Amino acid sequence: MYQPLPNGVHVYFSNDSIDGKPNRAFYVSAHLKAHSLNFTTQVGNGKRFTPSEYFVKESDPLLVVNATFFEFVRNSNLNMVVKDGKMLAYNLHTIAGKGKDTLTYRHPFGSAIGISKNRRADIAWTFTDSSNQYALANQTPISAIKDSSRILSNKLIGTLGDFKKWKVETAIGGGPVLVQEGKIKITNNEELKFSGKALYDKHPRTAMGYTKDGLLIVMAIEGRFPGKAEGANLEQLAKILIGVGCEEALNLDGGGSSCLLVNGKQTITPSDKEGQRPVPAVFLIKNK
Repeated sequence: MYQPLPNGVHVYFSNDSIDGKPNRAFYVSAHLKAHSLNFTTQVGNGKRFTPSEYFVKESDPLLVVNATFFEFVRNSNLNMVVKDGKMLAYNLHTIAGKGKDTLTYRHPFGSAIGISKNRRADIAWTFTDSSNQYALANQTPISAIKDSSRILSNKLIGTLGDFKKWKVETAIGGGPVLVQEGKIKITNNEELKFSGKALYDKHPRTAMGYTKDGLLIVMAIEGRFPGKAEGANLEQLAKILIGVGCEEALNLDGGGSSCLLVNGKQTITPSDKEGQRPVPAVFLIKNK
């Protein structure tokens, strides 16, 4: 259905139920060491485009998938994006308090998946600043800082954890992390992506991860179609990612944004009634 596919790339489909509920899910596996493949990203530079529009703009890549969270007013990415070693978008590190906490701010560290020059994948918790050439990355989750400052400073970062320059050629952010060392370890308490019971709501999902033997995994789960495909919560998504062999994996923007194209063809059906949602960033796999 999605041919032609180069060596080292496979497309998988499942309609096995999730906890007894109907389900439709796809994932693509690609060998990171396959030098015929280029793993990259693209942003809309203040505009949003549908995955199909990115497919045309990027000269028919093998894979296009939505990625970062974003806001609709300025079409801004809320997570880091790196292309060819250059930072194209930065993390949102400041969340203003509400109610009695209007003068306080929380500063979370968002997670991202990156691919280095030697084609090794890594998931880390990151700090980005326009004054830094590289993101700073920590290999363990860091709890959000709460203070009265609007800005999270470089100086403060130096006192926290074990942040190091993250020299990746390609990276895309999202969160929370779902899988660490092949086990379910969801870091929503640190990343502050979802509040209350939202962690256990079923929705369409997009996720990425990698296996010990060097496969990149890109997954999309269809949802919001009662009786056909009801989606997954984050714990269910983590179990599925472990089931396909992920050593580390993270959640990306889901809901109406979830869309995965292979050779320009849709896998899951997007949940928005208008069809594909325009997004300000995508992850791509191209044939060199």
